[in-house]
Amino acid sequence: MHFSLSPKEKAYLKGHWGEWLAASYLRLKGYQILESRFKTPLGEIDLLVRKGRTLIAVEVKSRKTIEEAGFSVTRYQQRRIERALLYYLSRKPSPFNFRFDVVLIAPWKWPYHIPGAWSSQ
Repeated sequence: MHFSLSPKEKAYLKGHWGEWLAASYLRLKGYQILESRFKTPLGEIDLLVRKGRTLIAVEVKSRKTIEEAGFSVTRYQQRRIERALLYYLSRKPSPFNFRFDVVLIAPWKWPYHIPGAWSSQ
């Protein structure tokens, strides 16, 4: 029996795998995973994590190379993630500081974590 996946299904599985890998990597670095694929009416946050008194919205990008992954984080996505985090904070007030990180994933490479990848405006 042969199963074939559509390009959309392949992208979904690749994204899911990348987020799992990023979450595992962040756990090893001492982060606590609070939410995965947190969906709001304003957008989705791939991972919500905590380290100490900092709440972190993490965008995970999987591409063929780390460089391609880095260039794929657009200003539009950053704004969407910022709005989604504000939505989260409006429903779960938190005494924490917050920041935005990115984890870049490429085949056969260690995940590349960029703490404080951008600041909200």
